[in-house]
Amino acid sequence: MSFWDQLKQNVSQFNNSLQTNISKFKNNDFANASMAMCALIAAADGSIDADEKQKTSDLILSNETLKIFPASELREKFDFYCDKLSHDFNFGKIEAIQAIAKLNQKPDQGRAIIQIGVIIGGADGNFDKDEKKVVKEACHAVGINPQEFDL
Repeated sequence: MSFWDQLKQNVSQFNNSLQTNISKFKNNDFANASMAMCALIAAADGSIDADEKQKTSDLILSNETLKIFPASELREKFDFYCDKLSHDFNFGKIEAIQAIAKLNQKPDQGRAIIQIGVIIGGADGNFDKDEKKVVKEACHAVGINPQEFDL
């Protein structure tokens, strides 16, 4: 079974598991890291166009795990990281990866951030090499082997 088939099969199981343990995800570091990951996916090719930003925003608002946070808070954090990446991609990327790395000592939250990145990256049916590269970097930041996610 391919990675994508396994991912599709496990998404609902993953969401059910997250919903069961949702209270431990409701913290500022997780909110920042999830929006940093979403912004990295949107900017993976080095730029963020308005359409890409809107599509990512829509996916954020429809994600069951992220519904534990106020939409306005997520929008503010997502816009913050998008602005950083748009202004200077390399420095913005460093800041986003640092936000993700704060979950290094929280493996369940780190894994959830990586899964959010994979889901957002593959939502359009094309998890491209640039998106895979930023998710792989995020894996290293939280101490997860990228091979777990076929990266």
